[in-house]
Amino acid sequence: MRTMTLMLGAAVVLSAASPARAAPADQAAIRAGAAAVDQQVIAWRRDIHQHPELGNREVRTSKIVADHLRSLGLEVRTGVAHTGVVGVLKGGKPGPVVALRADMDALPVTEPAGLPFASTVKAEYNGQQVGVMHACGHDAHTAMLMGVAQILAGMRADLSGTVVFLFQPAEEGVPTGETGGAKQMIAEGALANPKADVVFGVHTWPGPPGRLTVRTGGTMAGSDQLYVTVKGRQTHGAMPSKGVDPVTASAQIIVGLQTMVTRQMDAAASPVVISIGKISGGVRHNIIPDKVEMSGTIRHLDPETHDAFLDRIRRTIDGIAELAGASADVTIEPYAPPVFNPPELVARMTPTLERVGAGAGGLLRDAPATMGAEDFAWYQKEAPGMYFFLGIDKPGAKPGAPNHSPDFFINEDALKTGVEAMVSLTLDYMAGGK
Repeated sequence: MRTMTLMLGAAVVLSAASPARAAPADQAAIRAGAAAVDQQVIAWRRDIHQHPELGNREVRTSKIVADHLRSLGLEVRTGVAHTGVVGVLKGGKPGPVVALRADMDALPVTEPAGLPFASTVKAEYNGQQVGVMHACGHDAHTAMLMGVAQILAGMRADLSGTVVFLFQPAEEGVPTGETGGAKQMIAEGALANPKADVVFGVHTWPGPPGRLTVRTGGTMAGSDQLYVTVKGRQTHGAMPSKGVDPVTASAQIIVGLQTMVTRQMDAAASPVVISIGKISGGVRHNIIPDKVEMSGTIRHLDPETHDAFLDRIRRTIDGIAELAGASADVTIEPYAPPVFNPPELVARMTPTLERVGAGAGGLLRDAPATMGAEDFAWYQKEAPGMYFFLGIDKPGAKPGAPNHSPDFFINEDALKTGVEAMVSLTLDYMAGGK
C-alpha cells in the first residue's frame, strides 16, 4: 500500500455495544479459533518483521508461507509472479470459491532501534543501499492469513466451497525494469484455477485497536508513477546565461504541477494528487548540469477523468520546459486503478463486519476515501472484491504514525480481530452461496 492519509472523521461508528445480527456462522467459535492461533500469528509476524524482504525478493517469507500451507494439507503453488504463493483449500461440500489476499513485501525504510525484533536488514533498491522495514503492516497481513488458513483447514470437512489463499509479492511496486504484483499474479492464473467468485483483503491502519473500517464504492485512489528527465545545457554556475538550467526548470515544473492541481482541477468532483518524491541532478556546487531527473506519484479517484488528467500533466511539463529553453522526456507508468468496493457486496458482508466489530473495536462505515493506492484493485477487475481496514493503535492512544513512516507501529492485540474477520467473511459468504 502506498503512502497515504485516511481521514476517518465524520462517519458512522458502530460500537461494541451495538446489537449483533443473527450469525450464519458460530461467532463465538470463530473468535475462540482466532484466540487459539493468536500467539502463533504474533510469532510469525515478529519473525517476518525482523527479516523483511523487498518486492520480488520475498524468498524467505514465501518459503515460510508455503511450508505452513503444505503442513495443513493444502494444494500449493510457488514462484507465482516471482515469489508469490497460492494455496488452495477444497472444502468437503460444494460451494463458491473465496479468495483471500495478503501482501508480503517490505519497504526501503530504515527502522529505528527499540523493538526486540526490529529489522537491521540492508538491501539494494534501484541501485542504492537502503534499510528495509515492514513499515506498512505486510508482515501482519501475511501472519494473519497464515492463521486464517490454519483455522479454515481445521474445518475443511464442513466448508461449503473452496478457499484460495493469495500471498502476493511486490504490492509496493517492483524494481525498475521488473514486473510483478497483483497484476502479474492474475496473469499467471492466481484467480483462474479455481476461478474466484469473490476476493477479500484487509489492511492494518492507524486507528482504534480492533476497529474495522469499510467504505462502499471508491475507497482508495488509482495510481501512476511519473518519471521526468529535464534536459538543458551544462555551463558554469557563475554564467547561467551561457547554458540552459534544468534545475530551475525542474523547480518551475514542480510548482506548475501543484498549481495545475489546485487551479485547473475540480477538487470536489475529481480529487487528484501529484507528489514528486525524488529529484537528482548535477555533481558539483558550481556546475549547472545538463539534466535533472525526477520521479513521483500521481493519484486519482475518478477513472473517467484519468486520461485527460494525464494529458494535462504532460502538456504542463512540456510547456514549462520549453519556456525555459529546455526539453522534457515524460514517462507515466500505471500502477493500479482505484480500489472500488461493490455496493452489493459491501451490503451483503456488512452484517459480518458488524458482528466481528461488536466483539472488538466496532465498525466504521463509509469513511472518506483515501488517496493512497493498492494493487488489490486488479483483483477487483477479475471478481467482486471488498477491501477493509483494521485499526492497530495502542488503546487510548492518539492516532499513530502513518504507514510508510519508520515510526509505524502495530498493536499486536488487534491481529486476532483481523483473523476473525477474514474467517467470518469466508464462512458467511459460503453460507449465502454465489
